Amino acid sequence: MNKELTISDIDKILSSRIQDDAFKTLKSIPTPNKFKDMSKATNRIIQAIENDEVINLVGDYDVDGVTSTSIMVTFFSALGIEINHIIPNRFEHGYGLSPIILEQIYDGIIITVDNGISAVEAANICKQRGLDLIITDHHTVGDILPNAFAIVNPKQENCPFPFKEICGAQIAWYLCASIKKALNFEYNLMELFDLLSLAIVADIMPMVSLNKTMVKAGLKALASSTRPAIVALRQRYNLVDVTEEDIGFKIAPLINCAGRMADPSIALEFLLSYDEFEANMQLDYLIELNESRKEDQLKMFNEAKGQVDTSLPVVVVASENWNEGIVGIVASKLCEKYKKPSIVFSINNDVAKASCRSTSSVNLYELIKTCSSLLNGFGGHKQAAGLSIQTNKLEEFTRQINKNITVLPKLAEDKSTHSLGLFNISNVSSSVYELIESYRPFGITNPYPILTFLDVEVLNIIKMGKNKEFTKLTVGDTFQSIEVVIFVDFEGVEIEDKISFNATISKNEFRGEIKFNLMFKELL
Repeated sequence: MNKELTISDIDKILSSRIQDDAFKTLKSIPTPNKFKDMSKATNRIIQAIENDEVINLVGDYDVDGVTSTSIMVTFFSALGIEINHIIPNRFEHGYGLSPIILEQIYDGIIITVDNGISAVEAANICKQRGLDLIITDHHTVGDILPNAFAIVNPKQENCPFPFKEICGAQIAWYLCASIKKALNFEYNLMELFDLLSLAIVADIMPMVSLNKTMVKAGLKALASSTRPAIVALRQRYNLVDVTEEDIGFKIAPLINCAGRMADPSIALEFLLSYDEFEANMQLDYLIELNESRKEDQLKMFNEAKGQVDTSLPVVVVASENWNEGIVGIVASKLCEKYKKPSIVFSINNDVAKASCRSTSSVNLYELIKTCSSLLNGFGGHKQAAGLSIQTNKLEEFTRQINKNITVLPKLAEDKSTHSLGLFNISNVSSSVYELIESYRPFGITNPYPILTFLDVEVLNIIKMGKNKEFTKLTVGDTFQSIEVVIFVDFEGVEIEDKISFNATISKNEFRGEIKFNLMFKELL
């Protein structure tokens, strides 16, 4: 890493990332019939439509689940069909299709979106009651498949769909496409791409191939969408062009906070708003909830850090005082801080529920599976999962999972998260920024390019934020300086220190003045 990168070097590196991508255009993406059971599911739904049966839709409380539900409701509304849609409240119903949710469903067929692949007990109840169950999900398939009428999940055995790492909303969209074709219905499926892109980005799908192509189209759709909720978001945040970062840092937290702090139906009603007045009323409430979420999250994160045993390979923390809706965010932040799989439990009497996040080198689902005999249940995928356990088994779970990780095969390290190489602060310019921007959208496995800056003098330090939780450095020299914005814990650096760090380039526009700054990643 001795040679400094040029703009040409950066262009070559970014070009090489996507040279082997399949499905680079919307015309080339796989068709719905590539999914196992898609035709079976489609035919049963059409039968339900023709026989005027009740169509029950069960979603999930995160962005993927809420947008999946929105996509289905919007499409069926265009067909002139009102469907009975339910999104579980995590505090009352738990996750996904459950026996509790089935108490609200009396007849017709059931379609799940972004959940269901672990709903073995609920599927058996459906069978007993004569309710045909169609599962559409993208989470990792467990050892036992639910006894459903049809299962549409690219991760199940013998599913020929050629790209496995897609989210629940994409499968919901494909189901709509399949129904549209079977009915020969005139409908522009591109009208759903604004919602679709929210889910792909928020659910942290690999930003390559099919996902990159869909999100690229979805970002354009977000910029021009007339959907009242999207118009309200663009106006509120002054978004002309919507980026994947706008989704990840501004839009997704608002949609997620409804399910974390209150009820996910609030976010669903927002996305399905009939007019801008209604959308803005719902948006005000979501912003209020999100501010409360931020305060609770900071408190939880600080408490969690106090419990971390840094000598162990897996972070496991727990408390009776933590909101189970926020534990996933805290797990992500702990994983980022300690570079270890992180499991955060919210204890409610004799049951503890956890959200788990992992580094790219550890398959979280397989790691948790090694402790399955201790658990009430679990589900998820390589880097994110959830689980439930009796509180009296927490100590043994902690012991086992830290033992088992030492023998679990490591995944190949994702080198795309590494720095591209050395870069000189004096070369940060609009040309470099615009080149990088031309390769959007970025995301997991294809992140926004990270650059390394060596031995740079710190000229100024400012603490920012309501609780002084953010830091802004000015670095460089009297002739060339630049601001570095830091959103993680940052201590131990003083003015006149020389530091080396990794960062990405960002543009800041204020009152017509454009400045470039750096978004801090890590100190070297």
